Amino acid sequence: MDKKTTGMIATIATALLCGCPGLLMCCLGATSVLVSQIPGADIDVMGSNDPTSAMTMGLVFLCLSFIFILIPIAVGFFMLRKKPEAVVSNDEALPPTA
Repeated sequence: MDKKTTGMIATIATALLCGCPGLLMCCLGATSVLVSQIPGADIDVMGSNDPTSAMTMGLVFLCLSFIFILIPIAVGFFMLRKKPEAVVSNDEALPPTA
């Protein structure tokens, strides 16, 4: 397998294993943040009905989802980019042209 095929496989695998859960976590975090702002909402965060618990959980999930979404982007960038070729320096003197 060449480097491009390996890069594509790694990008697809990280998109499925990190990107999709990251998007779901983003939705859950945004929902928790929005529900914490509604007065009189029935909130239950691990046994606590405090709106600040929902806000904290939502913000943590949003931060984690941002990291999870960036992982496939970074893997795709680093695996599929073309590295610049090294410059070959030729220190030998060229023969004079006639």
